[in-house]
Amino acid sequence: MRMTLRFATIATAAVSLTGATLATASATATAAPASLYAPSALVLTVSYPGGSIDTAARAVTLSCAPGASGTHPAPAAACAELRNAGGQFDSLLSQTPGQACMRLWSPVTITVDGVWQGTRTSWKHTFANSCEMNNTISQSSLLGF
Repeated sequence: MRMTLRFATIATAAVSLTGATLATASATATAAPASLYAPSALVLTVSYPGGSIDTAARAVTLSCAPGASGTHPAPAAACAELRNAGGQFDSLLSQTPGQACMRLWSPVTITVDGVWQGTRTSWKHTFANSCEMNNTISQSSLLGF
């Protein structure tokens, strides 16, 4: 009788321990990340520097992971273009040949701030005027917002 009682106590402890281990394992498994994609969320602005403050004339948002979304007019094309450029915004700038602009200093600045593929990013480029900006970014889905 004593042997049976001792065996029953050991068996109950083993079942309890196994149940606690399974409960811990299942709690750990549900704590997995919600997404397998690194976040990519950006804010793009166009501003006209000068005076006492810089005022943003336009601003759009762009999110690329897991799907393209945001207030950008062409989020899917913009995300694809940025992926092809490897996240390098300078590589999206290209002068359109044959377009002549006046030599007028009326600066326009484009900024990009946010997170690209899990890494904080900030980029800024100032053009001499809006004509130069339009010629330089005319082929860009991302910057031509």
